[in-house]
Parts: sequence; C-alpha cells; structure tokens
Amino acid sequence: MAEGKKQEIITFKVDGMLREALDRLPNRSEFIRSAVLMALENSCPLCNGTGCLTAEQRRHWDRFAKYHRIARCNDCHATHLVCSAEKESQE
Repeated sequence: MAEGKKQEIITFKVDGMLREALDRLPNRSEFIRSAVLMALENSCPLCNGTGCLTAEQRRHWDRFAKYHRIARCNDCHATHLVCSAEKESQE
C-alpha cells in the first residue's frame, strides 16, 4: 500500500466457514486487499462484473458478435474472442 495514503476500514459479513479460513491466514487484511484488487482488475469490461447486460449493452454486443466469435485456445484452453475480419484479411 502506498505510504502516506489514509487507510479506511471496511467491514463485511462472512459465514463461519469463511471466517475460519480467513483466521488461518498469516495476513488476512493483505489477502483480502489482494483478492479485491484482482477481482476488480479482472472483471468483465462489458458488464463490469455483474454477469448481466443491459438492453443497450446487448444491442452493442449483438452488433459486435456479427463479426466475432468465441473460441477456445488450443494451447492454453482459455476462452477468447476471435475477429472474423482478421481471418478474412489474412487470406
């Protein structure tokens, strides 16, 4: 955490199993900070991590999907978008 920046305390409720798991960590606060930052950095840029699209987002997605498809990488098996226009320009 950057020095000189004011820290704030944020609390949240957890069930007993999660509390026990967090209690076993050597630095619970650092673990939680890292997990939250990672989740924020890796949330979907389209739905912002909600898992749902608004009607407006869906219209944009439908236009985008006309020229793109979802594929699985043969090397790392990650799901990713493939642009149809890229394939056509390489032929």
